[in-house]
Amino acid sequence: MPLVRIDVQEGRTPEQLRELADAVQDVMLETFAAPPRDRYQVITEHPRGRIIAEDTGLGLERTDGVVVIQVTQQGRNQDQKRAMYAAMAKQLQERAGLDPSDLIISVVENTRDDWSFGLGRAQFVEGDL
Repeated sequence: MPLVRIDVQEGRTPEQLRELADAVQDVMLETFAAPPRDRYQVITEHPRGRIIAEDTGLGLERTDGVVVIQVTQQGRNQDQKRAMYAAMAKQLQERAGLDPSDLIISVVENTRDDWSFGLGRAQFVEGDL
Protein backbone atom coordinates (compact mmCIF):
# COMPACT_ATOMS: atom_id res chain seq x y z
CA MET A 1 0.00 0.00 0.00
CA PRO A 2 -0.03 3.03 -1.19
CA LEU A 3 -2.87 3.30 -3.66
CA VAL A 4 -1.87 5.55 -6.56
CA ARG A 5 -4.31 7.17 -8.97
CA ILE A 6 -2.77 8.57 -12.14
CA ASP A 7 -4.92 10.89 -14.23
CA VAL A 8 -3.80 11.85 -17.74
CA GLN A 9 -5.35 13.27 -20.86
CA GLU A 10 -5.78 10.92 -23.81
CA GLY A 11 -2.97 10.69 -26.31
CA ARG A 12 -0.28 8.52 -24.75
CA THR A 13 0.49 5.08 -26.12
CA PRO A 14 0.08 1.96 -23.94
CA GLU A 15 3.88 1.79 -23.72
CA GLN A 16 4.10 5.40 -22.55
CA LEU A 17 1.42 4.79 -19.92
CA ARG A 18 3.27 1.71 -18.68
CA GLU A 19 6.57 3.62 -18.43
CA LEU A 20 4.79 6.37 -16.50
CA ALA A 21 3.27 3.78 -14.11
CA ASP A 22 6.58 1.93 -13.73
CA ALA A 23 8.41 5.16 -12.89
CA VAL A 24 5.77 6.02 -10.29
CA GLN A 25 6.09 2.55 -8.74
CA ASP A 26 9.88 2.81 -8.58
CA VAL A 27 9.53 6.07 -6.67
CA MET A 28 7.06 4.44 -4.26
CA LEU A 29 9.58 1.66 -3.59
CA GLU A 30 12.51 4.05 -3.17
CA THR A 31 11.03 6.94 -1.21
CA PHE A 32 7.97 5.46 0.55
CA ALA A 33 9.57 2.09 1.37
CA ALA A 34 6.68 0.22 -0.25
CA PRO A 35 7.37 -3.53 -0.18
CA PRO A 36 7.96 -5.40 -3.46
CA ARG A 37 4.70 -6.46 -5.18
CA ASP A 38 2.88 -3.78 -3.21
CA ARG A 39 1.60 -2.14 -6.35
CA TYR A 40 -1.86 -0.61 -6.51
CA GLN A 41 -2.28 1.83 -9.39
CA VAL A 42 -5.30 3.10 -11.29
CA ILE A 43 -4.63 4.97 -14.54
CA THR A 44 -7.50 7.03 -15.90
CA GLU A 45 -7.39 8.71 -19.29
CA HIS A 46 -9.58 11.75 -19.81
CA PRO A 47 -10.63 13.43 -23.07
CA ARG A 48 -8.73 16.63 -23.85
CA GLY A 49 -10.07 19.52 -21.82
CA ARG A 50 -11.35 17.31 -18.98
CA ILE A 51 -8.39 18.01 -16.72
CA ILE A 52 -8.33 21.67 -15.79
CA ALA A 53 -5.14 22.48 -13.92
CA GLU A 54 -4.27 26.11 -13.43
CA ASP A 55 -1.09 27.27 -11.75
CA THR A 56 -2.33 28.46 -8.31
CA GLY A 57 -0.54 31.75 -8.94
CA LEU A 58 2.88 30.10 -9.19
CA GLY A 59 3.52 31.10 -12.79
CA LEU A 60 3.57 27.51 -14.07
CA GLU A 61 2.81 26.90 -17.72
CA ARG A 62 0.85 23.68 -18.12
CA THR A 63 0.27 21.73 -21.32
CA ASP A 64 -2.08 18.96 -22.44
CA GLY A 65 0.56 16.59 -21.05
CA VAL A 66 -0.47 17.36 -17.47
CA VAL A 67 -0.44 14.40 -15.05
CA VAL A 68 -2.27 14.41 -11.72
CA ILE A 69 -1.15 11.81 -9.19
CA GLN A 70 -3.02 11.11 -5.98
CA VAL A 71 -1.31 8.88 -3.43
CA THR A 72 -3.43 7.41 -0.64
CA GLN A 73 -1.14 6.16 2.11
CA GLN A 74 -0.43 6.03 5.80
CA GLY A 75 2.54 6.71 7.99
CA ARG A 76 4.86 8.72 5.76
CA ASN A 77 6.41 11.83 7.25
CA GLN A 78 7.01 15.24 5.71
CA ASP A 79 10.58 14.38 4.67
CA GLN A 80 9.43 11.23 2.86
CA LYS A 81 6.69 13.16 1.08
CA ARG A 82 9.06 15.90 -0.02
CA ALA A 83 11.56 13.29 -1.23
CA MET A 84 8.76 11.59 -3.16
CA TYR A 85 7.70 14.85 -4.85
CA ALA A 86 11.28 15.53 -5.99
CA ALA A 87 11.96 11.95 -7.08
CA MET A 88 8.66 11.76 -8.94
CA ALA A 89 9.39 14.93 -10.91
CA LYS A 90 12.89 13.71 -11.76
CA GLN A 91 11.91 10.15 -12.71
CA LEU A 92 8.92 11.18 -14.80
CA GLN A 93 10.97 13.77 -16.64
CA GLU A 94 13.80 11.32 -17.34
CA ARG A 95 11.72 8.25 -18.16
CA ALA A 96 8.46 9.63 -19.53
CA GLY A 97 9.50 13.03 -20.85
CA LEU A 98 7.09 14.81 -18.50
CA ASP A 99 7.80 18.47 -17.89
CA PRO A 100 7.88 18.97 -14.10
CA SER A 101 5.47 21.90 -14.55
CA ASP A 102 2.90 19.37 -15.79
CA LEU A 103 3.04 17.25 -12.64
CA ILE A 104 0.58 17.67 -9.78
CA ILE A 105 0.79 15.34 -6.77
CA SER A 106 -1.57 15.09 -3.83
CA VAL A 107 -1.03 12.83 -0.81
CA VAL A 108 -4.07 11.61 1.10
CA GLU A 109 -3.58 10.04 4.51
CA ASN A 110 -5.66 7.29 6.05
CA THR A 111 -5.31 4.63 8.75
CA ARG A 112 -4.83 0.87 8.88
CA ASP A 113 -8.54 0.21 9.35
CA ASP A 114 -9.29 2.05 6.09
CA TRP A 115 -8.00 -0.85 3.96
CA SER A 116 -9.36 -4.14 2.68
CA PHE A 117 -7.18 -5.96 0.16
CA GLY A 118 -9.86 -8.50 -0.70
CA LEU A 119 -12.07 -11.23 0.69
CA GLY A 120 -14.14 -8.65 2.57
CA ARG A 121 -11.55 -8.52 5.35
CA ALA A 122 -9.51 -5.80 7.03
CA GLN A 123 -6.12 -7.48 6.74
CA PHE A 124 -4.17 -4.80 8.62
CA VAL A 125 -6.60 -4.85 11.54
CA GLU A 126 -6.97 -8.62 11.58
CA GLY A 127 -3.23 -9.16 11.70
CA ASP A 128 -2.70 -10.68 8.23
CA LEU A 129 -0.38 -7.82 7.30
